[in-house]
Amino acid sequence: VEAATLQPIPMEEFFPAPAAEYVLPILGEVPPGEPPDPKKCSPREYLEFYIFPVVLPGLAALLQEAEKEKCFEGKRTTFIPSDFLTEWLYNNNPKRKDESFTDLFSIPFVKDWLKDHPRPPIPLSLLLSEEEASILIQSFWRGYRVRCDKEIQELRQWQKKLRDEKNITEVVKKFWTKQEAKGKL
Repeated sequence: VEAATLQPIPMEEFFPAPAAEYVLPILGEVPPGEPPDPKKCSPREYLEFYIFPVVLPGLAALLQEAEKEKCFEGKRTTFIPSDFLTEWLYNNNPKRKDESFTDLFSIPFVKDWLKDHPRPPIPLSLLLSEEEASILIQSFWRGYRVRCDKEIQELRQWQKKLRDEKNITEVVKKFWTKQEAKGKL
């Protein structure tokens, strides 16, 4: 039993093609020779001549941008890879060679998509730096601690009672109505 389990696995059964056949082309490099007719060529030729020369440099640019945005350092980030790749592919499309750079949200099909599928806002936790977030948390905590103070609680209760008794909102409305009337004369 042991002799049978320790024998080498014949890899040719699982991977019959030689490894050299699966090597991807160099980024942006078109295979040598005349490009085949896109409507009559094999899927492999179509990929090698028409897809890989555009998509592979886009993926390389995507990885560089993700590294620049520090996506590999934390769990969450504001960087959206699909947005970057969409913008990059649109702007580097060989059919748009002489056209100027177009922002993602100015691309026609993106505008149409976002009309029907609006995005939720980016959470504040992703927009703030660690320093800004810590200042915000500290100020909230200090305010909470101050509001818990007995004297402050007493002052707030007195203000609330005064507001209710004097109907301060109505007094303020009347005041501003008079001020606006004076300004019109």
